[in-house]
Formats: sequence, C-alpha cells, structure tokens
Amino acid sequence: MADTETPQAPTYEQLREKLREVKDPEINMSIVDLGLVYDIQYDNGDVLVTMTLTSPGCPLGPIIRGEAYAKLRELPGVKDVDVQIVWNPPWDPRTMASEDVKMALGIW
Repeated sequence: MADTETPQAPTYEQLREKLREVKDPEINMSIVDLGLVYDIQYDNGDVLVTMTLTSPGCPLGPIIRGEAYAKLRELPGVKDVDVQIVWNPPWDPRTMASEDVKMALGIW
C-alpha cells in the first residue's frame, strides 16, 4: 500500500505571489501591488485573506474576490479560501508596494 503524500503547506510568500496575479480590472494592476491585501493567513489547508477595495462603491469587488479565491485554490495544500473585504482601515494610495505603480497612477 502506497503512502499518500500530503501537499506541503504554501508559504506566506507563495500565497502573496499567487495573489499578485489578481488584477484590479479597472486599472489592470495587481491587488498586492496596489496595497489592497492587508493580511494572508494559512491554517491546515484553509486560507483567510483580509483585503479592501479602492472604494466601497467598487462594482467589481465580487469579481476581484472570486479571482483571488480561484488563484489561491490552484496552490497545492490549499483546500478552502475565505476572502474577506474590510473597509477599516480604508485603502490609502500610500500603502502601495511599488513606486512604479504609484508613478503609473500619478500618485506621488
């Protein structure tokens, strides 16, 4: 009888890099680079993402949330994903990770 290998838990960096593939459809930039992702937690196959959107009225929130879910589910070791949208603290352009993104959006 062969042993069934359990997939290794993804690292925080692997989870973050996978989320970097998710783009805000309105501005075609990564939700990670935009500073929208506040926290990523992994617990025994379950991933909890805490993030925000650029504005509470963003009509594309469900699409972004669904893409984040789908991307993270592609990783070995991820069984379920919960993407929670929070409004506190509100998104602030100063939280963007990349100077290139700030320049592209005209934010200094």
